[in-house]
Amino acid sequence: MFEVYDGRPRDLQGRPEPEIRSYNLLDSLNIKYMRTEHPPADSMDVCTRRAAVLNTRICKNLFLCNRQEIAFYLLLMPADKQFKTSVVSRQLGTSRLHFADERHMVQYLGLYPGSVSIMGLMYDTEKHVRLLIDKELTDQDEFACHPCINTVSLKFKTSELFEKVIPALKHEPFFVTL
Repeated sequence: MFEVYDGRPRDLQGRPEPEIRSYNLLDSLNIKYMRTEHPPADSMDVCTRRAAVLNTRICKNLFLCNRQEIAFYLLLMPADKQFKTSVVSRQLGTSRLHFADERHMVQYLGLYPGSVSIMGLMYDTEKHVRLLIDKELTDQDEFACHPCINTVSLKFKTSELFEKVIPALKHEPFFVTL
């Protein structure tokens, strides 16, 4: 069974810089968060167990681009909802969306597949990536995400996501309905 901890690990030795930077961001914003460590979250089974340990709903983080690969998006949505490119594309008024490649993910978010998180927007200082959020997430009391590494999951208040984290990341969200 996974353990749940308050805040950052005591020993950051050997932890990747993006993970540490995520903790630094949350701490600098005075956000109280819980953390659990787990095997790489590369399957719904791991994600479901992680959500149960944190007692929260899973959030999918999808890194997308348009057909021409000149417009990039980070979509946050409930994991139990189905992603339909045509629905989101229509709301954005853009050509059909698809998953962006690893090269662009590393270039704009400093992340690799499996570790995509809203926290990666701290690396997008030139705002190449547009933040999309399913409106349903605003109804949740708590929000869970990776600290830019898929072997750790964090949980904090959704209100703090919108009132503190997103303003600190300087990415204005665009709300979609899936």
